[in-house]
Amino acid sequence: MPGYPQAVDRPSPEQQASNAKGAALAREKLAQAKADAQRRGQLPRTEPRKKKGGPKRDSGDPMLFGAAIQDLLASRGWEEPVAIGGVFGRWREIVGAELGLHTRPEAFEDGEVIVSADSTAWATQVRLLAPTLVRRLNEELGDGTVTAVKVRGPNLAPPRQAGHIRVKGSRGPGDTFG
Repeated sequence: MPGYPQAVDRPSPEQQASNAKGAALAREKLAQAKADAQRRGQLPRTEPRKKKGGPKRDSGDPMLFGAAIQDLLASRGWEEPVAIGGVFGRWREIVGAELGLHTRPEAFEDGEVIVSADSTAWATQVRLLAPTLVRRLNEELGDGTVTAVKVRGPNLAPPRQAGHIRVKGSRGPGDTFG
């Protein structure tokens, strides 16, 4: 009837018990995920984040998706790994089509980007371009993030064994023509 408030349906005792079980299961899964992250060494930051100036947002207020993702990355300390992954994904755009065709980034460790080349000639080219690559990568990631570029050439032959015995007619590692 108009003018009278609608009756509110209350959950049945079975629904309340089911909701309680679901909440307990969620708490258990969260504790398990935190323990797994701690074993991997990927716990969220313990120091508080710096707060931005401006009006405060209530926790229940809606938030833009991009801002929510940025908050998540900041709270977990994932900004740098995500930025590195973005650079690795856009490698050809960053280094150029020709160089990107013959090289690929392998890893990022302690400020060093490890790049593999498909021939010794391209490995030499990357070594010559290393200062330029460091500057370009720091433009993408922020100053001081990348300190050096290490280059790995192709692995076409097994490593030579140390010693004095050699096979007559041996041609060496087999990558003499690039």
